[in-house]
Amino acid sequence: MIDLYSQRQNHLLAALPASDYKRIAPHLELIQMPVGKVLCEAGAVLNHVYFPTTSVVSLLYVTEDGACVETAVVGSEGMIGVSLFMGGETAPSQAMVQTAGYAYRLSKQVLKQEFDRSSSIRHVLLRYTQALITHMTQTAVCNRHHSVDQQLCRWLLLNLDRSPTNELTTTHELIANKLGVRREGITDAAGKLRSAGLIRYNRGHITVLDRPRLEDRSCECYAVVKNEFDRLLPDLIAA
Repeated sequence: MIDLYSQRQNHLLAALPASDYKRIAPHLELIQMPVGKVLCEAGAVLNHVYFPTTSVVSLLYVTEDGACVETAVVGSEGMIGVSLFMGGETAPSQAMVQTAGYAYRLSKQVLKQEFDRSSSIRHVLLRYTQALITHMTQTAVCNRHHSVDQQLCRWLLLNLDRSPTNELTTTHELIANKLGVRREGITDAAGKLRSAGLIRYNRGHITVLDRPRLEDRSCECYAVVKNEFDRLLPDLIAA
């Protein structure tokens, strides 16, 4: 049974040595993460970082005319707010809750203090950041060069990795907005997956029925991202 309130359910927090974790734990604030909640806007000053446990957060680039595209998704494997320890004070993109759940919030003052104090914390957070950069880079490549069918498979798999169940709560329109494609393209691609017995969807819920075959239909981008997380953060992924 999933403990919704466990700080150690976040893999970054779970990877910290006991002494480091003991200093940080009293400052971690449990918060609810409802769907659609905006944690930060692009360009806004960051005052906190977030460590999701059961929620999933979408990182979005929003254009001046209101169009958006998803650059990465973050779940229990990671955190929101890496720019705070990378030398920046503002968010490079909008962070919006995609799957409802919980997260732990930590003030920027505590994060910076502990980042400067502990080499173990720096090691964990910097390796995660490198994996996140790979995630973002590969997303850009996929959106430019691969078919809508392949993009949908990649998106489903990445979100499935960060979800506590094999069911995702979303719609074709929301997926289309995040991938920057037409809704009709997502509807067509999802129809193919459903006809092949790989997924089931109904009223905003998509259930993955055959993950191995879904991976076979995806482009190499999913494997590139997953392999980089496995390589850089093996202890975290296994946590």
